[in-house]
Amino acid sequence: MAFTSAAGYGNLPNGNFSPVIYSKQVQLAFRKSAVCEAITNSDYFGEIANMGDSVKIIKEPEITVKAYARGTTITPQDLDDEDFSLTIDKANYFAFKVDDIEEAHSHVNFQSLASDRAAYRLADQFDQDVLGYLAGYKQSAIGSVGNTVNDVVNGSNAVGSTTDELLASMKIDAADFGGSGGDALALQPRTGGATDSTPAAGDTFPLTVIARMSRLLDQQNVDTQGRWLVVDPVFMELLKDEDSRLFNADFGGSGLQNGQIGTQIHGFRVYTSNNLPAVGTGPSFTGTNSSTSFGMIVAGHDSAVATAEQINKTETYRDPDSFADIVRGMHLYGRKILRPEALVNAKYNLA
Repeated sequence: MAFTSAAGYGNLPNGNFSPVIYSKQVQLAFRKSAVCEAITNSDYFGEIANMGDSVKIIKEPEITVKAYARGTTITPQDLDDEDFSLTIDKANYFAFKVDDIEEAHSHVNFQSLASDRAAYRLADQFDQDVLGYLAGYKQSAIGSVGNTVNDVVNGSNAVGSTTDELLASMKIDAADFGGSGGDALALQPRTGGATDSTPAAGDTFPLTVIARMSRLLDQQNVDTQGRWLVVDPVFMELLKDEDSRLFNADFGGSGLQNGQIGTQIHGFRVYTSNNLPAVGTGPSFTGTNSSTSFGMIVAGHDSAVATAEQINKTETYRDPDSFADIVRGMHLYGRKILRPEALVNAKYNLA
């Protein structure tokens, strides 16, 4: 009962004149925007969905050009047939039940509400796993962002890549700006003007990091069309502090739209995500270049990573042990880095 009573007042003491009303309008939880489907290559989805659990992807062979002079004996080269296997080897599920009595007397459709939330959770786990994988990290527990360096090779490694399937030359850290290798960049927004400070060794500005990412992709001859960048909210705040015109409609920006900002930065279409890898206390750690607390941002090309789903379904059946319906769903998928030269990442914390 919401109303208080004066001392000694005994009329309708149980408060039944003021019943509790349960609203049919349910408060839905906030949802993160998934970005991995927008930045990965799904060209092989149809082949796997229809014909099996893996597909071999043949890489274009490299050709050697040699000088020629009159009378030179020509020796043809052997072609390399390097391939990658995109394997469906990741599976997640949910299952819950709704008793017939609960269904009959409930004023809201809990089965529909729970199914919708479960579908979101499967998609969110998929996004966390893929974003961690292409940034070189893996989850230590399902439902969490990647926080451990990936040491599990999915299929075969690309030439020159390490156990996380990435190229060492495409990983940006403090050493790229005069600090110690392995430490995170300490980032601060550029304030502009004569009073702007010069970053210390291992420190730099957000836009400088993005420019370096663009340069590294240029040096790998990665196509400028189809480039993307995924950053977390902490990095996005630094960008806004550095140059708010990037997000002002008066200067060509249009704010955030489903995780993507409505403008490009240094040739990248930019997404924000809470599913990027974070180690220790994450990117909001403030201080020196940390090797234990940092966040990751990642950039690349649409063709760099392939993803494919084989089963993504929800079904309902009767519980044999009670008067209830069981709702369950499964998501079966795979992901593979095809072009590590088209992926670049950076670890950072706040200066």
